[in-house]
Amino acid sequence: MSASITEDQVREALTQVPYPGFSRDIVSFGLVKSIAVDGSQIRVLIGLQTKDPEVPKQIFQQSKEVLHALPGARQVDVEFDIKDPVQAQAEVKSAIPGVKKIIAVASGKGGVGKSTVSVNLAVALQKAGYAVGLCDCDLYGPSVAHMFGSDESPNATADNEIIPIESDGLKLISMGFLLEDRSPVIVRGPIATRYTQQFLRQVVWGQLDYLVLDLPPGTGDIQLTIVQTVALTGAIIVTTPQEVALIDARKAAAMFEKVNVPVLGLVENMSYFLCPSDGEKYHIFGEGGGAQEALALGVPLLGQIPIDIPTRAGGDNGRPVALQDPATSEPSRIFQALAKAVSTYAPV
Repeated sequence: MSASITEDQVREALTQVPYPGFSRDIVSFGLVKSIAVDGSQIRVLIGLQTKDPEVPKQIFQQSKEVLHALPGARQVDVEFDIKDPVQAQAEVKSAIPGVKKIIAVASGKGGVGKSTVSVNLAVALQKAGYAVGLCDCDLYGPSVAHMFGSDESPNATADNEIIPIESDGLKLISMGFLLEDRSPVIVRGPIATRYTQQFLRQVVWGQLDYLVLDLPPGTGDIQLTIVQTVALTGAIIVTTPQEVALIDARKAAAMFEKVNVPVLGLVENMSYFLCPSDGEKYHIFGEGGGAQEALALGVPLLGQIPIDIPTRAGGDNGRPVALQDPATSEPSRIFQALAKAVSTYAPV
Protein backbone atom coordinates (compact mmCIF):
# COMPACT_ATOMS: atom_id res chain seq x y z
CA MET A 1 0.00 0.00 0.00
CA SER A 2 1.52 3.33 -1.04
CA ALA A 3 2.04 6.13 1.50
CA SER A 4 -0.53 8.89 1.63
CA ILE A 5 0.12 12.10 -0.25
CA THR A 6 0.96 15.01 2.06
CA GLU A 7 0.29 18.72 1.73
CA ASP A 8 4.04 19.34 1.73
CA GLN A 9 4.43 17.03 -1.28
CA VAL A 10 1.68 18.91 -3.11
CA ARG A 11 3.25 22.29 -2.30
CA GLU A 12 6.68 21.05 -3.38
CA ALA A 13 5.23 19.77 -6.68
CA LEU A 14 3.64 23.15 -7.34
CA THR A 15 7.04 24.85 -7.09
CA GLN A 16 7.59 23.41 -10.58
CA VAL A 17 4.83 25.64 -11.96
CA PRO A 18 6.15 29.08 -13.00
CA TYR A 19 3.97 32.15 -13.17
CA PRO A 20 3.57 32.87 -16.90
CA GLY A 21 6.31 35.23 -18.03
CA PHE A 22 8.40 34.75 -14.89
CA SER A 23 11.04 32.27 -13.79
CA ARG A 24 9.60 32.20 -10.26
CA ASP A 25 6.96 29.67 -9.27
CA ILE A 26 3.40 30.18 -8.04
CA VAL A 27 4.28 29.01 -4.51
CA SER A 28 7.03 31.59 -3.96
CA PHE A 29 4.68 34.24 -5.35
CA GLY A 30 2.22 33.32 -2.58
CA LEU A 31 -0.56 32.36 -5.00
CA VAL A 32 -1.39 28.94 -3.50
CA LYS A 33 -4.13 29.80 -1.02
CA SER A 34 -5.10 26.34 0.22
CA ILE A 35 -4.30 22.67 -0.24
CA ALA A 36 -6.59 19.79 0.76
CA VAL A 37 -5.63 16.12 0.47
CA ASP A 38 -8.06 13.26 1.03
CA GLY A 39 -6.43 9.95 0.22
CA SER A 40 -5.80 9.99 -3.51
CA GLN A 41 -7.80 13.21 -4.05
CA ILE A 42 -6.06 16.58 -4.19
CA ARG A 43 -7.78 19.96 -4.18
CA VAL A 44 -5.83 23.19 -4.64
CA LEU A 45 -7.07 26.79 -4.55
CA ILE A 46 -4.96 29.39 -6.39
CA GLY A 47 -5.53 33.13 -6.04
CA LEU A 48 -4.79 35.40 -9.01
CA GLN A 49 -5.08 39.08 -9.83
CA THR A 50 -5.23 39.22 -13.61
CA LYS A 51 -7.45 40.04 -16.57
CA ASP A 52 -5.44 37.82 -18.92
CA PRO A 53 -7.32 34.52 -19.47
CA GLU A 54 -4.10 32.81 -20.60
CA VAL A 55 -2.57 33.13 -17.12
CA PRO A 56 -5.02 30.83 -15.26
CA LYS A 57 -5.18 28.55 -18.30
CA GLN A 58 -1.42 27.91 -18.29
CA ILE A 59 -1.24 27.57 -14.51
CA PHE A 60 -4.18 25.15 -14.55
CA GLN A 61 -2.62 22.89 -17.17
CA GLN A 62 0.83 22.80 -15.58
CA SER A 63 -0.55 22.33 -12.06
CA LYS A 64 -2.64 19.37 -13.16
CA GLU A 65 0.42 17.80 -14.82
CA VAL A 66 2.73 18.03 -11.82
CA LEU A 67 0.05 16.91 -9.36
CA HIS A 68 -1.07 13.92 -11.44
CA ALA A 69 2.59 12.89 -11.48
CA LEU A 70 2.55 12.40 -7.70
CA PRO A 71 2.49 8.67 -6.80
CA GLY A 72 -1.02 7.69 -5.77
CA ALA A 73 -2.77 10.80 -7.10
CA ARG A 74 -6.01 9.87 -8.85
CA GLN A 75 -8.23 12.94 -8.74
CA VAL A 76 -6.83 16.46 -8.98
CA ASP A 77 -8.99 19.57 -8.70
CA VAL A 78 -7.37 22.95 -9.34
CA GLU A 79 -9.64 25.90 -8.56
CA PHE A 80 -9.08 29.63 -8.89
CA ASP A 81 -10.04 32.77 -7.00
CA ILE A 82 -9.54 35.39 -9.73
CA LYS A 83 -9.81 39.11 -9.04
CA ASP A 84 -9.08 42.15 -11.13
CA PRO A 85 -5.59 43.62 -10.61
CA VAL A 86 -5.33 45.92 -7.62
CA GLN A 87 -6.82 49.30 -8.39
CA ALA A 88 -6.21 52.47 -6.46
CA GLN A 89 -8.48 52.34 -3.45
CA ALA A 90 -11.08 55.09 -3.52
CA GLU A 91 -9.37 56.88 -6.40
CA VAL A 92 -12.12 59.47 -6.51
CA LYS A 93 -11.35 60.27 -2.88
CA SER A 94 -7.85 61.61 -3.27
CA ALA A 95 -5.97 61.02 -6.51
CA ILE A 96 -2.93 63.03 -7.58
CA PRO A 97 -3.72 64.58 -10.99
CA GLY A 98 -1.78 62.89 -13.77
CA VAL A 99 -0.48 60.03 -11.60
CA LYS A 100 -1.87 56.61 -12.47
CA LYS A 101 -0.45 54.43 -9.68
CA ILE A 102 0.96 55.33 -6.27
CA ILE A 103 3.12 52.66 -4.64
CA ALA A 104 4.26 53.04 -1.03
CA VAL A 105 7.47 51.25 -0.05
CA ALA A 106 7.42 50.67 3.70
CA SER A 107 9.15 48.81 6.48
CA GLY A 108 8.37 48.10 10.09
CA LYS A 109 11.87 49.08 11.22
CA GLY A 110 14.89 50.98 10.00
CA GLY A 111 18.03 49.48 8.55
CA VAL A 112 16.42 46.93 6.23
CA GLY A 113 17.33 48.78 3.01
CA LYS A 114 13.94 50.29 2.24
CA SER A 115 15.39 53.35 0.50
CA THR A 116 17.75 51.15 -1.53
CA VAL A 117 14.75 49.14 -2.71
CA SER A 118 12.67 52.29 -3.39
CA VAL A 119 15.39 53.97 -5.43
CA ASN A 120 16.30 50.94 -7.51
CA LEU A 121 12.65 49.95 -8.02
CA ALA A 122 11.92 53.44 -9.36
CA VAL A 123 14.96 53.27 -11.67
CA ALA A 124 14.01 49.79 -12.90
CA LEU A 125 10.42 50.87 -13.63
CA GLN A 126 11.75 53.84 -15.60
CA LYS A 127 14.11 51.60 -17.57
CA ALA A 128 11.12 49.37 -18.36
CA GLY A 129 9.56 52.31 -20.19
CA TYR A 130 7.30 53.83 -17.54
CA ALA A 131 7.12 57.48 -16.49
CA VAL A 132 8.16 57.41 -12.84
CA GLY A 133 8.44 59.78 -9.90
CA LEU A 134 10.05 59.12 -6.52
CA CYS A 135 8.98 60.95 -3.38
CA ASP A 136 11.22 60.65 -0.32
CA CYS A 137 8.71 60.82 2.54
CA ASP A 138 11.34 60.14 5.21
CA LEU A 139 11.69 63.72 6.41
CA TYR A 140 14.03 62.95 9.30
CA GLY A 141 16.39 60.65 7.41
CA PRO A 142 16.16 61.63 3.72
CA SER A 143 18.54 59.70 1.49
CA VAL A 144 17.19 59.96 -2.07
CA ALA A 145 19.21 63.09 -2.92
CA HIS A 146 22.46 61.38 -1.89
CA MET A 147 21.61 58.12 -3.63
CA PHE A 148 21.18 60.01 -6.91
CA GLY A 149 24.29 62.13 -6.32
CA SER A 150 22.37 65.39 -6.62
CA ASP A 151 22.72 68.60 -4.61
CA GLU A 152 20.27 70.62 -6.69
CA SER A 153 17.59 72.73 -5.09
CA PRO A 154 14.07 72.58 -6.54
CA ASN A 155 12.48 75.66 -8.04
CA ALA A 156 8.90 76.83 -7.66
CA THR A 157 6.23 77.91 -10.13
CA ALA A 158 4.38 81.20 -10.06
CA ASP A 159 1.63 79.37 -8.19
CA ASN A 160 4.15 78.36 -5.49
CA GLU A 161 4.20 74.72 -6.57
CA ILE A 162 7.43 72.75 -6.27
CA ILE A 163 9.17 71.65 -9.47
CA PRO A 164 10.77 68.26 -8.81
CA ILE A 165 14.42 67.52 -9.54
CA GLU A 166 14.97 65.37 -12.62
CA SER A 167 17.70 62.73 -12.67
CA ASP A 168 18.19 59.69 -14.91
CA GLY A 169 14.71 60.14 -16.36
CA LEU A 170 13.03 60.24 -12.93
CA LYS A 171 11.23 63.07 -11.14
CA LEU A 172 12.47 63.33 -7.55
CA ILE A 173 11.57 65.22 -4.41
CA SER A 174 13.23 64.86 -1.02
CA MET A 175 13.91 66.94 2.05
CA GLY A 176 17.55 66.26 1.16
CA PHE A 177 17.19 68.69 -1.77
CA LEU A 178 16.01 71.44 0.59
CA LEU A 179 18.66 71.11 3.30
CA GLU A 180 22.32 71.92 3.53
CA ASP A 181 24.64 69.04 4.40
CA ARG A 182 24.47 68.00 8.05
CA SER A 183 21.36 70.11 8.68
CA PRO A 184 18.90 68.12 10.78
CA VAL A 185 15.14 68.25 10.35
CA ILE A 186 13.75 69.34 13.72
CA VAL A 187 9.97 69.58 13.40
CA ARG A 188 7.06 68.35 15.46
CA GLY A 189 4.29 66.09 14.16
CA PRO A 190 1.95 68.76 12.72
CA ILE A 191 4.77 70.40 10.75
CA ALA A 192 5.98 67.03 9.47
CA THR A 193 2.42 66.35 8.36
CA ARG A 194 2.34 69.65 6.48
CA TYR A 195 5.64 68.93 4.70
CA THR A 196 4.39 65.48 3.71
CA GLN A 197 1.17 66.88 2.28
CA GLN A 198 3.14 69.50 0.33
CA PHE A 199 5.40 66.83 -1.19
CA LEU A 200 2.35 64.94 -2.39
CA ARG A 201 -0.02 67.77 -3.28
CA GLN A 202 2.12 70.77 -4.20
CA VAL A 203 4.71 69.14 -6.45
CA VAL A 204 4.32 69.41 -10.22
CA TRP A 205 4.54 65.68 -10.91
CA GLY A 206 3.03 65.92 -14.38
CA GLN A 207 1.99 62.72 -16.14
CA LEU A 208 3.33 59.65 -14.33
CA ASP A 209 2.64 55.95 -14.63
CA TYR A 210 4.07 55.27 -11.17
CA LEU A 211 4.83 57.46 -8.18
CA VAL A 212 6.97 55.54 -5.68
CA LEU A 213 6.80 56.76 -2.08
CA ASP A 214 9.82 55.97 0.10
CA LEU A 215 8.20 55.96 3.54
CA PRO A 216 9.98 56.38 6.86
CA PRO A 217 10.28 53.23 8.97
CA GLY A 218 7.56 52.32 11.41
CA THR A 219 3.87 53.13 11.63
CA GLY A 220 3.72 56.74 12.76
CA ASP A 221 2.21 60.11 11.86
CA ILE A 222 3.76 60.42 8.40
CA GLN A 223 2.46 57.03 7.28
CA LEU A 224 -1.04 57.85 8.48
CA THR A 225 -0.87 61.28 6.83
CA ILE A 226 0.00 59.66 3.52
CA VAL A 227 -2.89 57.17 3.55
CA GLN A 228 -5.25 60.00 4.48
CA THR A 229 -3.88 62.39 1.85
CA VAL A 230 -3.71 60.23 -1.27
CA ALA A 231 -5.32 57.05 -2.55
CA LEU A 232 -2.55 54.48 -2.57
CA THR A 233 -2.61 51.74 -5.17
CA GLY A 234 -0.85 49.49 -2.70
CA ALA A 235 2.11 49.02 -0.40
CA ILE A 236 5.29 46.97 -0.63
CA ILE A 237 6.81 45.81 2.66
CA VAL A 238 10.61 45.52 2.81
CA THR A 239 12.14 43.16 5.34
CA THR A 240 15.23 41.08 5.95
CA PRO A 241 15.08 37.33 6.62
CA GLN A 242 15.70 37.54 10.38
CA GLU A 243 12.82 37.24 12.82
CA VAL A 244 13.45 40.61 14.48
CA ALA A 245 12.77 42.32 11.14
CA LEU A 246 9.84 40.07 10.26
CA ILE A 247 8.06 40.97 13.51
CA ASP A 248 8.05 44.63 12.49
CA ALA A 249 7.12 43.77 8.90
CA ARG A 250 3.94 42.16 10.27
CA LYS A 251 3.12 45.37 12.11
CA ALA A 252 3.56 47.41 8.94
CA ALA A 253 1.34 45.02 6.98
CA ALA A 254 -1.28 45.15 9.74
CA MET A 255 -1.29 48.94 9.64
CA PHE A 256 -2.00 49.03 5.90
CA GLU A 257 -4.71 46.41 6.34
CA LYS A 258 -6.43 48.57 8.97
CA VAL A 259 -6.50 51.59 6.66
CA ASN A 260 -7.69 49.50 3.68
CA VAL A 261 -4.50 49.77 1.62
CA PRO A 262 -3.67 46.53 -0.22
CA VAL A 263 -0.25 45.02 0.43
CA LEU A 264 1.08 44.13 -3.01
CA GLY A 265 3.77 41.88 -1.57
CA LEU A 266 6.98 41.53 0.41
CA VAL A 267 10.55 42.19 -0.69
CA GLU A 268 13.26 40.31 1.19
CA ASN A 269 16.35 42.47 1.19
CA MET A 270 19.82 41.24 2.23
CA SER A 271 18.47 37.81 1.37
CA TYR A 272 21.88 36.24 0.85
CA PHE A 273 25.50 36.96 0.00
CA LEU A 274 26.80 35.45 -3.24
CA CYS A 275 30.46 34.81 -2.62
CA PRO A 276 32.53 35.82 -5.69
CA SER A 277 35.29 33.33 -4.90
CA ASP A 278 33.24 30.12 -4.70
CA GLY A 279 29.84 31.10 -6.14
CA GLU A 280 28.06 29.88 -3.01
CA LYS A 281 25.09 31.65 -1.43
CA TYR A 282 25.55 32.49 2.24
CA HIS A 283 22.38 33.36 4.15
CA ILE A 284 23.91 35.77 6.62
CA PHE A 285 20.62 36.88 8.17
CA GLY A 286 18.82 33.54 7.95
CA GLU A 287 17.04 31.72 5.15
CA GLY A 288 13.42 31.59 4.04
CA GLY A 289 12.02 34.16 6.47
CA GLY A 290 10.58 36.41 3.78
CA ALA A 291 8.94 33.54 1.90
CA GLN A 292 7.36 32.17 5.07
CA GLU A 293 6.09 35.58 6.12
CA ALA A 294 4.64 36.27 2.67
CA LEU A 295 2.83 32.93 2.86
CA ALA A 296 1.50 33.75 6.32
CA LEU A 297 0.24 37.15 5.15
CA GLY A 298 -1.23 35.69 1.97
CA VAL A 299 0.76 38.01 -0.31
CA PRO A 300 3.43 37.30 -2.93
CA LEU A 301 7.16 37.47 -2.28
CA LEU A 302 8.00 39.99 -4.98
CA GLY A 303 11.75 39.64 -4.86
CA GLN A 304 14.83 38.52 -2.94
CA ILE A 305 17.62 41.10 -3.07
CA PRO A 306 21.16 39.93 -2.21
CA ILE A 307 23.56 41.88 -0.04
CA ASP A 308 26.42 42.89 -2.31
CA ILE A 309 29.05 45.52 -2.91
CA PRO A 310 27.69 46.94 -6.24
CA THR A 311 24.31 47.77 -4.68
CA ARG A 312 25.95 49.43 -1.67
CA ALA A 313 28.47 51.27 -3.81
CA GLY A 314 25.78 52.48 -6.22
CA GLY A 315 23.85 54.08 -3.36
CA ASP A 316 26.97 55.66 -1.88
CA ASN A 317 28.25 56.96 -5.23
CA GLY A 318 24.95 58.39 -6.45
CA ARG A 319 24.52 55.86 -9.27
CA PRO A 320 21.87 53.28 -8.31
CA VAL A 321 22.83 49.76 -9.37
CA ALA A 322 19.60 49.36 -11.38
CA LEU A 323 21.06 51.85 -13.89
CA GLN A 324 23.58 49.20 -14.94
CA ASP A 325 22.99 46.78 -17.81
CA PRO A 326 21.07 43.78 -16.42
CA ALA A 327 22.89 41.56 -18.90
CA THR A 328 26.16 42.18 -17.07
CA SER A 329 24.94 43.14 -13.58
CA GLU A 330 23.11 40.52 -11.51
CA PRO A 331 21.81 43.06 -8.94
CA SER A 332 20.41 45.17 -11.78
CA ARG A 333 18.72 42.09 -13.28
CA ILE A 334 17.11 41.31 -9.92
CA PHE A 335 15.72 44.83 -9.61
CA GLN A 336 14.38 44.66 -13.20
CA ALA A 337 12.58 41.45 -12.19
CA LEU A 338 11.17 43.21 -9.12
CA ALA A 339 9.88 46.05 -11.31
CA LYS A 340 8.23 43.52 -13.61
CA ALA A 341 6.52 41.85 -10.64
CA VAL A 342 5.26 45.21 -9.33
CA SER A 343 3.94 46.23 -12.74
CA THR A 344 2.17 42.86 -12.95
CA TYR A 345 0.36 43.27 -9.64
CA ALA A 346 -0.30 46.99 -10.18
CA PRO A 347 -0.55 47.44 -13.96
CA VAL A 348 -1.10 50.85 -15.51
